Amino acid sequence: MTTEMKSDPLVPVTVLGLGDMGSAIARVLLATGHPVTVWNRTADRAEPLVELGASAAPTPAQAVAASDLVIVCVLDYEAVDAVLGAVGGAIEGRTLVNVTSGSPARARSVHRWATDHDARYLDGGVMGDPPDLGSGHVVFTYSGSRAAFDTYEAVLRELGTPTYYGEDAGLASVEFLAQVAVGYELLIGFLHTLHLVRKEGVDPAGFAERVAESVTGYPALLTMIGRAVRDGEYPPDLGPLSVQVALMDDLVQHRESRGVDTVRMREVRELMRQRVADGHGSGGFSGLIEGIADRHP
Repeated sequence: MTTEMKSDPLVPVTVLGLGDMGSAIARVLLATGHPVTVWNRTADRAEPLVELGASAAPTPAQAVAASDLVIVCVLDYEAVDAVLGAVGGAIEGRTLVNVTSGSPARARSVHRWATDHDARYLDGGVMGDPPDLGSGHVVFTYSGSRAAFDTYEAVLRELGTPTYYGEDAGLASVEFLAQVAVGYELLIGFLHTLHLVRKEGVDPAGFAERVAESVTGYPALLTMIGRAVRDGEYPPDLGPLSVQVALMDDLVQHRESRGVDTVRMREVRELMRQRVADGHGSGGFSGLIEGIADRHP
């Protein structure tokens, strides 16, 4: 593979899988001038892309044979395994970029498969929606072959903002799943709190607007907590735990009085109490990571 290919706008690309995201990937690549070959289990999904200039292949192996850069985007890793089983040796000497969501273990498994078939592998995650593909609003996580990433970074950047996390093929999945998990953890807690304020007769929409304003201070706090956990030093980020823990009974009892879930608040209270009992009352909320690690070694 020549280094010139990194900036060549006419790199041929094969896209396997034409769901909403796979189709969006193919459309962006076509719009930016790449020869694109597509394949999908349901063949008629390729027709709109053919009208835009793509070539449709009848089998995954024939689609792969058309390009040195192959992007797989299907529903799950069961579908990935089925597609790669049909590709077989056709992948030899090519670069496989898999942007199907899955676990780090599954990503590492496909990496081994690619290596056994003499192909370079990049695992990827997509943080964004298909209509936004091709804009800076979509972020792609990548890990695996550094040479593959360097060779095709310019092409991958046309799809969204790419970030490379390392040679371990599972690291992109770790980042993707952890980012998604933070969103769900935040939002489910938010919904429980909306349930609480609604029961108290407070307008949830108005409350949400006020919360949206207050969380603008969280980025600096999150960065501080991340550094504290990395360094193992826990300054009083939200104030000393000995002060914070005094709030917890009220928080739990308020929720109990309205019949609202208390699981998370009870966990926080228990972790704080233990941390204070262990002599760390002057430390901050970030120190609760030690209690979490003790419970889940």
